[in-house]
Amino acid sequence: MSDKTNNVEGGARYQRLLLTGAGGGLGKVLRPRLAAFAATVRVSDLAATLTEDGAPHEEVQPCDLADRAAVDALVAGCDAIVHLGGVSVERPFEEILEANIKGVFHIYEAARRHGVKRVVFASSNHVTGFYRQDQVIDSHDLRRPDGYYGLSKSYGEDMAQLYFDRYGIQTVSIRIGNSFPTAKDRRALACWLSYDDLTELLRCSLFTPQVGHTVVYGMSDNNGVWWNNRHAAHLGYTPRDSSEQFRAAVEAQPLPAADDPLRIYQGGMFTVAGPFDLQ
Repeated sequence: MSDKTNNVEGGARYQRLLLTGAGGGLGKVLRPRLAAFAATVRVSDLAATLTEDGAPHEEVQPCDLADRAAVDALVAGCDAIVHLGGVSVERPFEEILEANIKGVFHIYEAARRHGVKRVVFASSNHVTGFYRQDQVIDSHDLRRPDGYYGLSKSYGEDMAQLYFDRYGIQTVSIRIGNSFPTAKDRRALACWLSYDDLTELLRCSLFTPQVGHTVVYGMSDNNGVWWNNRHAAHLGYTPRDSSEQFRAAVEAQPLPAADDPLRIYQGGMFTVAGPFDLQ
């Protein structure tokens, strides 16, 4: 399979790049930005969420990640994958199972079958959400998922490692922090990731020559961060934005109670979401 073609703005360019989760919040932000990284971007999500028509550089192909055959067809002809698809909040395990666990297996199996050698996997800071906010950790520290969602992302990282060790598929797992237009609370001041920095991190993840399986925390150049990216230095990721621009507005808000998870744990309220009892 072809891999990368002519150079563009500091990196190579793929012939066809797959973006899953294109109907989600970050997917919608990234769709026009990924045009710089590939001649064609195949965008996918559940049919109900793909409400926008495809741009000239896009192929729109709805897909249920829990459908193995559909995912296999989705990946066919692609040179690299940005995998954002799946449930993005804490939900009952049965919901997480379909898209986040079966789905990531289907993505990697399809990548193996079709010779795709680069995946960028949208992991999450919730893989380590039960660390306290007064701790600084790196990607080699023990994972401490804060719920079923974080657990599914931890599984995805293990899948990435297995498929590198066994099949040579290289992955950058990005433990995305808080990626929204603004940092809205004190927790977000530490883990905010601007859209521009996310785009730059994706560029580094797609085009750094040898990444094996690299885990990197997705954050901007914030003060008081909880995460050290020393083990991902080879990506060359240098964030340019900072949450400091939002500090005054955030610190004008009432301080959460001392026993509030938003103030204690890196995962915030995800640490207390659920349990989801069967009805």
